[in-house]
Amino acid sequence: MLQVTPNGPWGKDVHANMPVTLDEVLADLRECFRAGATGVHLHVRDHAGAETLRPEAVNESCRRVRELAAEEGIAVEVGLTTGAWIVPDPAERIAMIREWEGVDCATVNLSEKGFEGVMRAMLDTGIGIDVGLWAPAEMELLIGSGFLPSARRISIELDPGEPYFLTGDPAEVARQVNDALDHAGSTCPRLTHGMNDWTWPLIADAFRRGHDTRVGFEDSISLPDGSPAQSNAELVRAARALHRAREG
Repeated sequence: MLQVTPNGPWGKDVHANMPVTLDEVLADLRECFRAGATGVHLHVRDHAGAETLRPEAVNESCRRVRELAAEEGIAVEVGLTTGAWIVPDPAERIAMIREWEGVDCATVNLSEKGFEGVMRAMLDTGIGIDVGLWAPAEMELLIGSGFLPSARRISIELDPGEPYFLTGDPAEVARQVNDALDHAGSTCPRLTHGMNDWTWPLIADAFRRGHDTRVGFEDSISLPDGSPAQSNAELVRAARALHRAREG
């Protein structure tokens, strides 16, 4: 799967073509699907453009993304974030998640307080757990939680910044995480991606390992050569080109 991340928490101050409103996101996704994206990771916005986990906004966004995919004649995975920065109170966040509809999976960051309760609610409601694993140091948390066998996917999310200060070769950090997962006996599908300068090295690492990966303005606005991308679809095409080159 090549997942597209059209905006994340960012706005037009990061990129003039950042899609923010639902109509902008849908127009953007149409081009991304045509470019070869087969999944989407949404950060749903309210009418004022602020991130939200409210069921009415989430459910409408997911419904319209699925309608768009049907128009394009493709099946896509619809994923969301459960980011604690959007709704800091875990109980309030969990109550909203329990009313979501049309969500295939959602990313739960191990770095966030109360992640166990969020994962439990998702299992109860049939939403796939996409574990947000930010660093090798989080493996102990993941194993200790008991949720590893129930996860739909492990998203290996590596960034030389928050919530951990990672240094060195991004592929080496990815190797450490993968080795730890292998040592734990996990056969869960994995999605490897990076942010900023680590974006393209980790997309290449994902292709080498046969993992899912993702690309989009949430992670980086730059193409592999460092030049600015004009759209998310351009980033998707660049990722597809890297994959074709690797496949020969």
